[in-house]
Amino acid sequence: MSSLSIQIPEKLGFLFRPYRYKVAHGGRGSGKSWGFARALLILAAQTKLRVLCTREVQKSIKDSVHKLLADQIESMGLGSVYTVEQARIYNALGSEFIFAGLSDQTAESIKSYEGVDKVWVEEARNVSDRSWQILIPTIRKLGSEIWVTFNPELDTDATYVRFVANAPTNSYVVQMNYEDNPWFRQTELVQERLDDQRSLKDSEFAWKWLGRCKPAVEGAIYADEIAEAVEKGRITNVPYDPRLKVHVIFDLGWNDAMTMTLAQRQLSEMRVIEYIETNQKTLDWCSNELKTRGHNWGSLWLPHDGEHGDYKTGLSAKQMMERLGWDVQIVPTYPGALEDGIRKARMMLPRTYFDKEKAQRLVECLRRYRRHKPESTGEPGRPIHDEFSHGADGFRYLSVVADQLTNETWGAAPLKYPNLRTA
Repeated sequence: MSSLSIQIPEKLGFLFRPYRYKVAHGGRGSGKSWGFARALLILAAQTKLRVLCTREVQKSIKDSVHKLLADQIESMGLGSVYTVEQARIYNALGSEFIFAGLSDQTAESIKSYEGVDKVWVEEARNVSDRSWQILIPTIRKLGSEIWVTFNPELDTDATYVRFVANAPTNSYVVQMNYEDNPWFRQTELVQERLDDQRSLKDSEFAWKWLGRCKPAVEGAIYADEIAEAVEKGRITNVPYDPRLKVHVIFDLGWNDAMTMTLAQRQLSEMRVIEYIETNQKTLDWCSNELKTRGHNWGSLWLPHDGEHGDYKTGLSAKQMMERLGWDVQIVPTYPGALEDGIRKARMMLPRTYFDKEKAQRLVECLRRYRRHKPESTGEPGRPIHDEFSHGADGFRYLSVVADQLTNETWGAAPLKYPNLRTA
C-alpha cells in the first residue's frame, strides 16, 4: 500500500478521520461516489472491516456499487489485494464488502448486519425515513460509521432533512460539485455541462450540476408553478381574514387520507390558510375539528362520491354534513374532468398563496404529484395514486369551483359558534 499513489478529492479528506456520520451531497461530476469507494477500499486494505453497501432499492447486484468498487480496485492497482466475486468483495485480511437493499429489510432481518464496521448508503436521496429508522439503531458496533452520498432532490426528502438540514452530532457533512473534483476536466462531462448550461432552465441546471434542491420532484405535474410560487414568495404567512368566508374543500377517504383544504378568496386571489389531512376519522369528527377554528364559514365542497349513500346508514356524506349544519355543495364531474381540473389548477396556482406552516403538507403534495410513466413506453399517463395524490386532488377540486366561492356577508364578524348555513 505504501508504494501506491492513490488520489481522491481534497474535500473528502475527512473520510480518513473518525466521525459517526460522513455525508457528501451535491451535483454531478463531483467525484463523491468514486471518492467514497476509494477511501473504503484503502481503509479495508489496512484494517479488517466489514462494509455494508446499501441503497433503498436493490433488485439485483447490478443496482449496487459493486461494479464501482470493482472498477476502482482495478484503477488503483489493488487487483492483487481484493477478490471480486459476483455478490461479494473481500481480501486476505478478512475485510469484506456485502450488498443489500434497505426497502426489503425489517427490524428483524436487518439484525444480521449489527456487526458491520461501516455502512455506505449510495443514492441516499431515495432512502425513506422508515429505512433510516431501521438502519441507524442497528449499526451499533463501537466505532461504527455510516457513510452517505447523494444528489439531493427536495429539501423535504428524509435524507436531506436528517443529514443536511439537521446534521446529527458527530457528523461531517460537505457539499461537493464538479468544481471540487480536480479530475473533472479529464472527463466527457465537461462538454455535457456546457451544453446543459445553454439548454436547461436555471433551476434544472442548479440541481443537476450545483447540487441545489429542486422546487418539485422530477416530472411533477405542477413543477413550474410551484417553482414560481417559491420564487415569488407566495408560500408565506397567510393569516385568516375574518372579513372573508372560509370555504372547505374535501377529498373523502377512510383508509386513504381524508383531506380538508381551507381557502379564502379575495377577488381573483386565492389564499389557502390551512390544510388538514387525516385518516380513519368520521365526518362528525371532521366537522367538530373545523368548528374549533371559529371561522366565518362559507360553503363546504365534496367530490362527486359525496352524494353516494353509506351502506350502513344509507346517508350520503352530503346529507351527513348538512345535518351537522354545513352548507354543502358537490364538485361537478364530467368526462375529462381529471385533466380539465389539472389545467384549471395550473391556471390558479399563479394567483394562490399558501400558508407556509399550516398548508405545508399541501405544498409538499403538489411538489410530488406526478404521472405514471411506464418503462415500456416512457410516455406519461394518469397521475399516480399515492400518499401525495389526495392533497393534490383536493387542490384540483378547489380550482374547479374557485369562481363559485363567494363572500356574501362581507365584513360579518365571526361568531364563536357560527350558524354554519348563513354566516
